Formats: sequence, structure tokens, C-alpha cells
Amino acid sequence: MWHEVDHRIRRAFSNVRQGFRAALTHVDSGGGVQTVQAEGLAGEQLQDAELFQHYGYTSNPPPGSMAMVLPLGGRTSHSVVLATEHGSYRLQSLQPGEVALYSDEGSKVVLKRGKIIEATCDSFVLNCKTMQVNASDSVALKCQSMQVDASQQAGFTTPTLQTSQQLVAQGQISGNGGLAIQGGGGASVTGDIKLNGAMTASGDVKAGGKSLVSHTHDAPNGPTSPPK
Repeated sequence: MWHEVDHRIRRAFSNVRQGFRAALTHVDSGGGVQTVQAEGLAGEQLQDAELFQHYGYTSNPPPGSMAMVLPLGGRTSHSVVLATEHGSYRLQSLQPGEVALYSDEGSKVVLKRGKIIEATCDSFVLNCKTMQVNASDSVALKCQSMQVDASQQAGFTTPTLQTSQQLVAQGQISGNGGLAIQGGGGASVTGDIKLNGAMTASGDVKAGGKSLVSHTHDAPNGPTSPPK
């Protein structure tokens, strides 16, 4: 009797499609829930299967990504994709406890051990109303391109702000604690300078090609001597 019961159970389950693996061939990300086309390892063809991801996170897996498929009600025609993975692009050097976001082009953001957040990309663009960076030691900017579009305010609260090449500001730079420039080609300003206070120069100062140190004046007896 028990043999007959087991036989019937096995026969019933044989008609129920279990979860299986598939390879994605196309992803449609235009709707509220992404849908995919995929090919199962046993040859199943999936059309418009829903791809479910966690709230607050979304990705568009490239073709060839592996997927774990769950047929709802045991029917392949009513399958959903629960997870995807692509071994060619997944970061394989993470330490226990580390977390990363990555793309097939090599861009990545890694939450590393030691409370370090490392971002790798060709161009970094930040769009916001306000930006505030609080660094108790220093801020060092070493990148090919970084763009911050802050419609109201962008601020760095740090003892030292360093850039390896050039710092370009489309708006105003205010230095309430002073401004020190050293090395390189010095400072070049295009536009007017308004000074409220004294100015001290260890070298010469020229205005309209006239030297403040060596200029002379015409006099009845000839040019005067340079100022002393």
C-alpha cells in the first residue's frame, strides 16, 4: 500500500515544475516590474517572466546573466525570476562583510573593511540641492573628472582640501579663513579684483605695464629716479 502511495506522490510531483536555472536573453525595463526572456537549462523558453528585485534597488542584467526561476503553481508559463548573477562581472575580491555595487563596464562602489567606501569610475556626477562634506583630517580629490551640481550650496568642512590637478569653480569661491596659493604658475585671474584692506607684495607690482618698483616720472630736468 505504501509503495502505491509513494508512486502516486512521485507521479503527482512529476507534473509540477520545480525551480530551475536559466540564462537571460533580453530584459524589458520599461514597466513597473521588469520582464525578461530567458532560456532554461532544459530548453524551456520563458517569455515576459517578471523579474523581482528588492525595494530601493534595481538593475538591468545584461544578456547571458544566470537566473533562478520559480514556476508559480508549478507552471513554467507562470514563472518569476528571483535572483540573477553574471560570473564575468561579479567582483570576486570582496572580504567577509564587504558590500559592492558594480556594472559590466567596471564602475563600482565598494563598502570595504575599515569603514572605507571606495568608488571607481571615469566620471563622477553628483546632482543635489546642497552638499556637505565633513572630514576631520583632510579631503583629497584625485580623479579624471568630478562634477557637483548643487543648486544651493556645496561645502567642505575640513582642515585641508587637496586636488592633484586643477580646481575649477563656475561660481564664487569664498575663503573666510584666508587663501594661500603656492607653487605652479601662481594665481591667474580674469576679471576685476576688489580689495577691502591692505596688500603686501614681496616682489614687483605692475599696472598697465608700469612697474611700481622701477617706474619713473617725467620732470623738467629729465626723468626722476625710481621710487625708494
